[in-house]
Amino acid sequence: MIEEGEMGEMGEKSCEIEERVGLFERKEVRKRGVYKVFASTIFAAICFIWVYRFRNIPYDDDDDDDGRYWYWLLLFMSEFAFGLYWIITQSVRWRIVYHTPFKHTLLNRYDEQKLGGVDIFVCTADPILEPPMIVINTVLSAMAYNYPSNNLTVYLSDDGGSDLTFYALFKASIFSKHWVPFCTRFNIQPRSPEAYFATQNYTTNFAQEWLSIKKLYENMKRDIESVVANGKVPDDARKQHNGFSEWNHKTTKQDHQSIVQIMIDGRDKNGVDEDGYGLATLVYMAREKRPNYPHHFKAGAMNALIRVSSEITNAPYILNLDCDMYPNNADIIHEVLCFFMDEVKGHDIAYVQFPQNYNNLTNNDHYANSCLATDKLELAGICGHGAALYCGTGCFHRRESLSGTYFKDYLPNKDTNPKREDKRTVNELNEASKALATCTFEKDTQWGKEMGLVYGIPVEDIATGLAISCRGWKSIYYNPERKAFLGVAPTTLDVALVQHKRWSEGMFQVFFSKYCPFIYGHGKINFGLQMGYCVYLLWAPMSLPTLSYVIVSPITLLRGIPLFPQLTSLWFLPFAYAFVATNAYSLGEALSCGSTIKGWWNLQRMRLIRRTTSYLFSFIDNITKKFGLSQTNFVITDKVVSEDVQKRYEQEVIDFGNSSNSIMLTILATVALLNLFGLVGGIMRIVIMDLGFTSSSQLMIQIMVSALVVMVYLPVYEALFIRTDKGSISSSIMFKSIAFISLGCCLAHFI
Repeated sequence: MIEEGEMGEMGEKSCEIEERVGLFERKEVRKRGVYKVFASTIFAAICFIWVYRFRNIPYDDDDDDDGRYWYWLLLFMSEFAFGLYWIITQSVRWRIVYHTPFKHTLLNRYDEQKLGGVDIFVCTADPILEPPMIVINTVLSAMAYNYPSNNLTVYLSDDGGSDLTFYALFKASIFSKHWVPFCTRFNIQPRSPEAYFATQNYTTNFAQEWLSIKKLYENMKRDIESVVANGKVPDDARKQHNGFSEWNHKTTKQDHQSIVQIMIDGRDKNGVDEDGYGLATLVYMAREKRPNYPHHFKAGAMNALIRVSSEITNAPYILNLDCDMYPNNADIIHEVLCFFMDEVKGHDIAYVQFPQNYNNLTNNDHYANSCLATDKLELAGICGHGAALYCGTGCFHRRESLSGTYFKDYLPNKDTNPKREDKRTVNELNEASKALATCTFEKDTQWGKEMGLVYGIPVEDIATGLAISCRGWKSIYYNPERKAFLGVAPTTLDVALVQHKRWSEGMFQVFFSKYCPFIYGHGKINFGLQMGYCVYLLWAPMSLPTLSYVIVSPITLLRGIPLFPQLTSLWFLPFAYAFVATNAYSLGEALSCGSTIKGWWNLQRMRLIRRTTSYLFSFIDNITKKFGLSQTNFVITDKVVSEDVQKRYEQEVIDFGNSSNSIMLTILATVALLNLFGLVGGIMRIVIMDLGFTSSSQLMIQIMVSALVVMVYLPVYEALFIRTDKGSISSSIMFKSIAFISLGCCLAHFI
């Protein structure tokens, strides 16, 4: 028999063991040695290609007037760039790491009420491009997390300073008293009303409640959309909340005072939902804007939110979301806190980053929005170096890491819930917070430098994440089975290209700024992480070798200038192996991540299109900025979709139809037509001129390159010559492209 004393000792030991069990585990993918051997063979092939190009340079002489030397040099530089970039990409595949949280262990170890407050930041900037209904769906889903409401606060930053957005949030605050208890009562997911009613059909389990809440939502939606369509809040609605007095006829998007309004006060015992339970605190903020003061775009809004939230709630953890990226997993806060609160490995974690996922992807993802391999492998590969890329949305932060604190100076607060028992009234808190959101507050301070998100770069998130890592903090990339957040993917080629132009332009600015990982991170983060950052920072300059390849090959085909080894030459083998091996592995990687063969092919098409349009123009814009010929601007992605656009998107038909980016479409059509002409001209040269096997064999790789480009661009030819809908390419662009091709060929003739 076991004596009472022994039972007590066993109980104490079991408690000690439980305390030693971590709140999360870190697993490295095994058997990467096989991949490393495979990658080594590709590297060898790349080296052989470089050797071939160097040994066979056709040095220019007086008898050589076909320009072969310059074409050869262009391909040599392009292949050298491709090879170097491939080497850089291996940094994110060498050591892949996944993390698994144990939320049940967390809840067994800690009282849920003492886990710590979470401030959720939702950012919007324009009520037209970002309709308020999208914004409040994100807000409502954030308010409905399975987390104690007294520890949850949702802040909406309205950089448009619009009373239309304020009106929508006011209506949402009323609806939340019905929506939040409905979510809790029936444990529904997702908790974005629009997404829930779109994906969940009428249910008999709680039919009356389902119909009632749906009717309330549709009434709210109708009211908000009617007001937004009219562009004016009705006078009777303005009388329902004192906050509307902040707006007058002089208020504009770029010229208004700071506005802070606590819409729901979580401390108020009377501010409860229909079931009598407290609601999360809800705050509206529009920071001050004046024409003569820089506002630093989203980074400025985030920094204002950090200060305002520190005055009102000062939660130890912060979640920041884009307005169209709604929470899709109601329990995700508990999972994230496993990382932050682990007794051994959690104290040095600055942030936990989630991938960007979308709820409107088609089966084959014809705009390549999903980035499956990036989400599942590459970002986890960067995490293998001890950090995660901060992507600007879907990220939980430790507040201290955003305040400029170096990890070596960080003193963990044992009280996980430092939320103050503030006795000030709502009006007093509003007024105190306004002073922190003025356009002059940051003058002569470290905000935008050492504190908060950094300024001066469109992709402030990447630079901020790098700066935090260089201060000694670690970060985690977490990709749970149930997606934590879902957003809206671009539904037209125009929007997709503009989005990638903004990203690539900003990331290349990081590379050319003081935050270049090889310079700023030298001696602070490991070399593998520096390379991992550059996989994305070098998107823009990779447009040049790609453009050279798809232009030189067809032009030299038309002129009959061979630039590759014969098919019977041993030098042909490294070219063939590098191409087949990299693409075969890429296909296998895509399929293993859940893509389809057609989805992988669409990804190859979009990569080529992006490199010859978005990335090219982002590279050009960066160079002009360096010479002071242009200034940094921020383009908001349009979230509004018409019915005909949505129909084409669902049918997976590429929508080219937008005149706002006609220059991008012109470049796209020019490259497509040039390769078509080059392919036809090359084949005709072989057939009509009856070239022998040796001569025709020398042109065969160029023919294959142009043939591949033509196959990739089949939807472009369809939009040029066959389609007549609004998503096709206009005839004016086709004529411009033909004119550019003619001019280019004439110039090439005189090289």
